[in-house]
Order: sequence, then C-alpha cells, then structure tokens
Amino acid sequence: MSEPNEEEAESGFSPWLTPLTYFLFCKIILPFYFKLEINGRENLPQEGAIILAPTHRSRWDALILGHVAGLFVTGRKLRYMALEEQTKGLQGWFVRRLGGFPVDRDRPGISSIRHSVKLLQNKEMLVLFPEGHIFQDNDIHPIKSGVARIALQAASKERGVNLTIVPISIRYEHPAPPPWRCGVRVNIGSPLEIDNYRGESVKKSSKRLTTDLEKALKELHK
Repeated sequence: MSEPNEEEAESGFSPWLTPLTYFLFCKIILPFYFKLEINGRENLPQEGAIILAPTHRSRWDALILGHVAGLFVTGRKLRYMALEEQTKGLQGWFVRRLGGFPVDRDRPGISSIRHSVKLLQNKEMLVLFPEGHIFQDNDIHPIKSGVARIALQAASKERGVNLTIVPISIRYEHPAPPPWRCGVRVNIGSPLEIDNYRGESVKKSSKRLTTDLEKALKELHK
C-alpha cells in the first residue's frame, strides 16, 4: 500500500456538515443508541495543543469522542488520524470534512506525521489511537510508539509546542460489535504533560512516555 502524499495528508471542516454531524450524533443518535457513562471530563484541557489517546474497540469510538470532548463540551472540533482506506470514496468524503486525515497503519508516512505536528503547532485537539488497530475485546493491547513520536517531535526545540496527552478508556459492555442500548463507560484520565519527558534522548523519552501511557490506559480500563 502506498503512503499518503503531502497533499493527501490534509484535513479540514465543512462549515455546514461538521456542526450538523456534531448535533445529530451528540444530541440524538449516541444518547439514543448507547447507555453512556462518562467520567473525568474535568481532566480535559480547555485550550492549547492536546492529544487525545483513547483505546480503540469500535468504529463508534471517533463519534463517541466527539460527544465526550468535542464541540459541545470544550468548544473545539476534533482532528482524527484515520486509516487510509477510510479516507477514500464516499466515506472518505465525509471523513475529510470532519477533521480526518489518512495514515497507513502498517507504515505511517512522513506526511501524516508532519500534518499531525502541524495541527499541534496550531494548538488543535488531535485524536490518535495508540493501540493502532480496532481490538474487539476489553484488554489493553501493546501501545505503539506513534503517539510519543508525534508528541516529542511537536515539543522539540525547533517547534517548542507545549502539549498535553490525555489517556481515555472507552469500554463497551459488548464490544464486538456494540448492540442496541449497549453500555459504554468512558474514563478520562489525568493528563500527561510533555514537559515531564524533556531533558533526555528522544529514544528514552519516547519509551518512557509510551510506558506511562500504557499504564494509564490499563488503570482506566479496569
């Protein structure tokens, strides 16, 4: 599979589709379809560069995150790194107009990483799924280094972004796939501040940040 090129790794918002989608899903569809329990919203920063790092169990996750942390909660629209195949065709037309941009999950391209860093430089709220895949169980799977890599690049001396990483557990009562009126518990954890991972080699910082993120997700997912 080819890597997305620089032109492809862009994202934006439709002036009419984005607010309409937030309204329909946040106010009507999600509360109607699921039994939602949300804990820890006080841990969501209201400003600055933010990486939301949630578990990934369903295609519903991105929509649930919009309900939990998006326009009607923080006043901010979310940006999403989406699988390359999800940004093509009719589905891709919607994804690209709702803040999504492509990534090859097996070989993340430079353009996707660069675009993520650019969004953080612009103090956006960016969703990155650290497990890398959808897993239809309730275990925490090994965390990929992508979140740490992007965060540390954005926080480098050249860019100087002061960002926060927020671990989020999305736990479905029945995850494969979630049925009508399925219970969903969302736990939002204490933020990880990038300042705590400066002052050592990138390799060591990345490993420590990835380890801390995995520990936080495991604790939230109990």
